[in-house]
Amino acid sequence: MRVRIGLLTEGGYPYVSGDAGLWCDRLVRGLEQHQFEVYALSRTAAQEDGGWVALPPQVSRVRTAPLWTAQDDGVVHGRRARRRFAESYGELVAALCEGDPSDPTALSQAGPTAQADRFATAFYGLAELARDEGGLVGALRSEGAVRALERACRAPGALRPAREARVPDLLAVAAHLESALRPLSLDWYDDQGDEGGRGLGAVDVCHAASGGAAALPGLLARHFFDVPLLVTEYGVRLRTHYLSSGRGASPAGPGSAPSAVPAPALSAPAVRALLAAFHGRLAAEVYRQAACVTPGNAHARRWQERCGADRAKLRTVYPGMETSRFAHVGDSPDTADPHTLVWIGRVEPAKDLVSLLHAFAEIRKEEPRTRLRIIGAASGEEGRAYLGHCRMLAAQLFPDEADGPHAVGDNPVSFEEIGGPESATLAEAYAAGAVVVLSSVVEGFPVGLVEAMLCGRATVSTDVGAVVEVIGGTGLVVPPRNPRALAEACVALLHDPERRARLGAAARARALELFTVEQNVTAFHGIYLELVSQAPTRRFLFDDDGEPRPFAVPPEECLSGLRTGPGAPVTARPGPAWATGPQARDASPVAATEGAR
Repeated sequence: MRVRIGLLTEGGYPYVSGDAGLWCDRLVRGLEQHQFEVYALSRTAAQEDGGWVALPPQVSRVRTAPLWTAQDDGVVHGRRARRRFAESYGELVAALCEGDPSDPTALSQAGPTAQADRFATAFYGLAELARDEGGLVGALRSEGAVRALERACRAPGALRPAREARVPDLLAVAAHLESALRPLSLDWYDDQGDEGGRGLGAVDVCHAASGGAAALPGLLARHFFDVPLLVTEYGVRLRTHYLSSGRGASPAGPGSAPSAVPAPALSAPAVRALLAAFHGRLAAEVYRQAACVTPGNAHARRWQERCGADRAKLRTVYPGMETSRFAHVGDSPDTADPHTLVWIGRVEPAKDLVSLLHAFAEIRKEEPRTRLRIIGAASGEEGRAYLGHCRMLAAQLFPDEADGPHAVGDNPVSFEEIGGPESATLAEAYAAGAVVVLSSVVEGFPVGLVEAMLCGRATVSTDVGAVVEVIGGTGLVVPPRNPRALAEACVALLHDPERRARLGAAARARALELFTVEQNVTAFHGIYLELVSQAPTRRFLFDDDGEPRPFAVPPEECLSGLRTGPGAPVTARPGPAWATGPQARDASPVAATEGAR
């Protein structure tokens, strides 16, 4: 059975610099029996300029639109449209000012809450208005939108932080809502039109590769055309919002579309409360409307349940890792230096290298010959500053020694990057250490830990995120921010080579069973078929007057997932200028492949 899948991404596939690009590419290439249409929201101009990865033949088209900018769509609303906007937008912001957005458990009560229903009604009201009028960019940026937000904040019963919102806070919230609701104005929501105009209404399944903005077009396809929505979250977007908003970062989280609001404005209590309410309501609606939600691990699953997801809709599907590049190390005898510890990852404060360095000081007291190799690059100003701090701390903890097992000027801690003389490849970096260490205080799905397991390495990890679920008893786990416990676990493995070998072999076997591309692709193939089998038939052909011909489609048409035969659909409504200009690309099967840069 050939299924037509609308793959929805935000800052990921098919862009070269996309966060989830690798996972999506493996999924698409592994399901060549199906047809994929990619609907991609880009995050930055640099990402657009970087181009796409090479696309396989099963990607029949790619449509893109920017989240990082939106020109005025030029749509002039009449009196009736302005009234519809005022009613829907007023209801939406009123729903944000009710309840306690800082408590996500309020969203997980049995049955939809009154606030959730109010939010959903207003949200789809705006979506229908945008579809009827051709866009909402100008309306969302208007003074009327700010005044509606101010009225909601001043209304009786509004949250205290909302009542205390000042004019700059109102402007910041309104600007963020305009940015977050830009997908409403896209011209993706058609089920008819010529070959270049068909949209999400013509696919069999919408698969959002993440929550947040990527799932929003799927919500509208579900609302307008009853297309089943599948949502995959390897990192829960709402959790990312809660973690980042307290630091004054973009509420969408690291790696998300840049906010139209300066970071200092986002740290105001009123702004944090209202944006937390918006993202919480949106996540709850996504979970409520999704036919299936696939968390990447139990840690993400618990967050989704806490934020409103129905347990009956949740199915854990582990990420698929490419095993071939680690096969040589995993299958070869262990030739690593028995006195070397290896840490590999992106250098940032969440990785807590400070605790690792203090733990290593304790390790050196027990095993003076031990070396620590920290392999990874810093990203961004914060990461580079943290790397500099760690270098200074290493120099203070381990001054150059004139005596002992190391020569003068040889610090037992080294800071390296992949591609250096001693670690040309990632697999070689893991192979260099007898023990691989993970010292994070915040972690989602620990990809580096799985890579170490595929290399057959014994591991010592902190108990954060999905670490315990991934390890499953094949490594040692200690509390985070506990250098002494981390040191004791590392020393225990350094002293026992037989135990290291047993744990490494068990870790490799577990990784090959649970975390391969094959298991990931097989799981989604089954989910696609199940969703299509449960979805109502939505295929129609139209006569010359645009009237549906309900009996013109043979039953076997539903098996192909494609429109065939006569009955050319009518032309689709053109979309807004900001989404169909140079920043929005629509690739045919040939252009999608030949135009990949």
